[in-house]
Amino acid sequence: MERVVVEMGMFETLLLAVVGIYLGDLLREKFPILKKYCLPAAVVGGTTISIITLILYYLNILEPNFDFKIVNTLFYCLFFAASGAGASMALLKKGGKLVLIFAALAALLAALQNALALGVGNVLKVDPMISLMTGSIPLTGGHGNAASFAPEAIKLGAPAAVTEVAIASATFGLISGSILGGPFGTFVVKRFGFENAALQDNQKKLTETAQEIFVNKRNMLQAVNLLVISCGIGQIIFLIIQHFGKNIPIHVCAMFGGILVRIFLDKTKRASDSLLESLDIVGEFSLALFVAMSIVSMKLWELAGLGLSLIILLMVQVVMILIFVYFLTFRLLGKNYDSAIMAVGHLGFGTGAVPVSMTTMKTVCDKYRYSRIAFFVVPVIGGFISNITNALIITKFLNIAAKMSGLM
Repeated sequence: MERVVVEMGMFETLLLAVVGIYLGDLLREKFPILKKYCLPAAVVGGTTISIITLILYYLNILEPNFDFKIVNTLFYCLFFAASGAGASMALLKKGGKLVLIFAALAALLAALQNALALGVGNVLKVDPMISLMTGSIPLTGGHGNAASFAPEAIKLGAPAAVTEVAIASATFGLISGSILGGPFGTFVVKRFGFENAALQDNQKKLTETAQEIFVNKRNMLQAVNLLVISCGIGQIIFLIIQHFGKNIPIHVCAMFGGILVRIFLDKTKRASDSLLESLDIVGEFSLALFVAMSIVSMKLWELAGLGLSLIILLMVQVVMILIFVYFLTFRLLGKNYDSAIMAVGHLGFGTGAVPVSMTTMKTVCDKYRYSRIAFFVVPVIGGFISNITNALIITKFLNIAAKMSGLM
């Protein structure tokens, strides 16, 4: 039987994403262990749908093609704008030192990922250019870097298979980060006794603000309008930067737009708790849809192209990342509750995607306490600074791998 290719447009993909979120909520209720270890509903439901499409693919029934990039970019930018709008001046000042430390840690992890890929690949007798496609290109870089740098490797003389390996490795990393983030965060919070303090602090804040926070139609409409304005400001920033020959991801520019909007709200004394809560709700909605769409659209059958050696390489990478964020990220960022949440975030974008960072961080925070500093620092590093440092590191290691392969 010939497999039918089904074109899934923007609204069909949105439908699947929302179904995935509801399915994830249902499964989290039916299986408390999913909630206990902070596995996000969007991840649980989205992965379930991806597995169903994988089964349909191997049964030669259908192969879905998803068209969701435009709407996904919208929700991604809305979420980053909401993250920026949540950053007060006090938070910006507090986060400065942490941003510098985290930036250095992110660069170090990316370098170690590539060194490990080449070292273990050499032991397993894997072509260096192929083994490098299991390093920071697909992991810290995600699918975007996998699609960008694989052709560069081919130009240097790498086998054409590097593209498939890079994309499949990015998918592997996305799944790993989604599954491991929540349990890792839960382990660290409990291991260092942050659980009771976080819960008590959260309860205290809820009690203090219960009478003040009231989300109504006016607040929600204003929040949506402000975030759209933030994205518009971000687009202007994006175009200005491009005019000068530089490039910053559009979602980071949207975050800067959100920061400017928040500064305006603070200066004019309009940043009420109810409005800030509304901004958070819109941001949470956008993040859930973005993550769900990203996961339901995964083509898990691409992982079938990974041989045993490449699976070993990726598993070793995941173990190294867990060790790194536990012994370095968590400790050097303060060894407190906020640093535990930032370590969860580093695990997320260290395995492939900032949205994984944010959704796993949020799920852990929902169980304990919200960490505003983490939700400011992690997007700045994972969404912006790490992209720059990782690109420089990748370029260096591509040359090293080419020399090891005898291509240079």
